[in-house]
Amino acid sequence: MRISVRRPSPALVIACVGLALALGGTSYAAVVSVPRNSVGTAQLKNSAVTSAKVKNHSLLRVDFASGQLPAGPAGPAGPAGPAGPAGPSGLSGLERVQTTTASNSSATKQQSQVCPTGKRLLGGGARIDGSTAGVAIQSSYPGDDNTYWAAAREIVANAGNWSLTVFAVCAVAS
Repeated sequence: MRISVRRPSPALVIACVGLALALGGTSYAAVVSVPRNSVGTAQLKNSAVTSAKVKNHSLLRVDFASGQLPAGPAGPAGPAGPAGPAGPSGLSGLERVQTTTASNSSATKQQSQVCPTGKRLLGGGARIDGSTAGVAIQSSYPGDDNTYWAAAREIVANAGNWSLTVFAVCAVAS
């Protein structure tokens, strides 16, 4: 008995060659490894790497932009630190106190105003009240120990009734 061998049709030959090439290319890619660091940002298309393609727990905090990772819970409070330096000194209890002489035509008047206990003198002044023709303050100054303000005036001519008011500006200074 004789077996007859038929020649394959051209369509069958082309189909077999295509199948061989397709299987051969896949096999080649499976056998030949891709060199390390050969695929980078330039080779990847947008959205090519998805969450499903990234191994869990393989990324580090530095792999994320600032603000992308949620903050963890607050930790326990640490120990109290040492006390800081004292703050700048300041003033409190600012107060203006004043006293006035009798209103008359006396030619000479002197007056002083002391700060309340516990307060320091910051400044002061004086003024003339009443008939002021020919009357002016001759002196206005802090006391030697800076606890009071004083003023004086002596007039040359009769000026009528007038008074001298002296005031001090005082405060607690720390």
